[in-house]
Amino acid sequence: MDALIVDDDDLMADLLETVVAGLHSAVTVFKAAGFHEALTLWQKRKPDLLIVDWDLPDGSGLDFLRQVRASDKDVAIVMITGRADRESILKAAHYRINGYISKPFQVDVLHQRLLEMIGKLLPEELAPAASLEVLLSEGVKTVIQLPVSADVASMLELVGRSDDISAAQLSERWQSDPSLCSRLLDVANRSSYRRTGQPVVTLRDAIASIGVPMALNQGLALALDVNAALSSEALVSCASEAQKQAKAVAHEAQRVALSLGKRSSQFFTAGLLSRIGELAVLKVMDQFQRQGGELSDEQVSQALRDWAQPYGNKLKIQWFIPVELRNLIGAVHYLPRENVTQERLIMRAGALIAGGAAPEAELGKVLRQLGLEGWQQQSSEHEQKDEDDGNDGDGNHA
Repeated sequence: MDALIVDDDDLMADLLETVVAGLHSAVTVFKAAGFHEALTLWQKRKPDLLIVDWDLPDGSGLDFLRQVRASDKDVAIVMITGRADRESILKAAHYRINGYISKPFQVDVLHQRLLEMIGKLLPEELAPAASLEVLLSEGVKTVIQLPVSADVASMLELVGRSDDISAAQLSERWQSDPSLCSRLLDVANRSSYRRTGQPVVTLRDAIASIGVPMALNQGLALALDVNAALSSEALVSCASEAQKQAKAVAHEAQRVALSLGKRSSQFFTAGLLSRIGELAVLKVMDQFQRQGGELSDEQVSQALRDWAQPYGNKLKIQWFIPVELRNLIGAVHYLPRENVTQERLIMRAGALIAGGAAPEAELGKVLRQLGLEGWQQQSSEHEQKDEDDGNDGDGNHA
């Protein structure tokens, strides 16, 4: 199913894209910033759903709808606009729109209303896809959506501003999100309760306990959780393994960074993002299966090997991930021959440790370059001593 969003406000268009992509794994979203671009995309793609703003820089959303309705009486149309007066609503209704939503709106409310309006366009069984290879090669050319309810790009924007955000501000922003509240309270109580003997009971205290950067990284990890949207156990298993690997890299890179006196939050973020390509490819394979395609284990493995990197690179650009963070993510998978910085070495060391690499192999060389020769063994002995002494690994008694 194709959906076309017509809005010249980039932030609003990106938000709408996230909401619409979350309706169903088989939804492909296209965006247009103006009347003429929208008309070209409409004529080329003939989308099943249109979400149109009223005021466009080179025309009117109503004029666009007039041309669409002249040739298609059935396409689902939703108008999202700042105009909330009765006259505007009646004008739009003349074009037999399926929904009229005024800005500003709540994301969860919009998601539910769209599902109610166009649910009949989202069947479980769709027409068979031509081939997985066609879907993958076409998908990487378009805007890529992960099948998640949260907006990963918005979460990354918050991560980039972590120094300017207080625990109170973040708490106010997230207090109506039960999944985030639950996760942050759980994380805070894993460590704080063992130190103080008192549970953390409020979201603000939880964020203050673990720190804003770590709270944001926990939010990012939750935003990247695609399992609930995948339809087959095999793909869910692959997604779970990818997310497990990403979290392991994040934790190990964080440990290495802390041992060098480095601020660790950026390394944790890079680790969490190190498997986004795999998650995007799994979304395409899920779409293929929902359209009647069948996948063998070898096809799944081959698709991940061949396409994870190009999809991951596309997402880094699409989400406006800063170059420095992109370099850290890239170092998880390989080190360049030139421009080998300490930060990249930290990420590579974290990835190798998470992958169970032996110290005498590449890991030993990386640790020597970091001035941490023998560190892994000392770190393991320290962790074992903490367990024997009843500490929690941070020198805190349980």
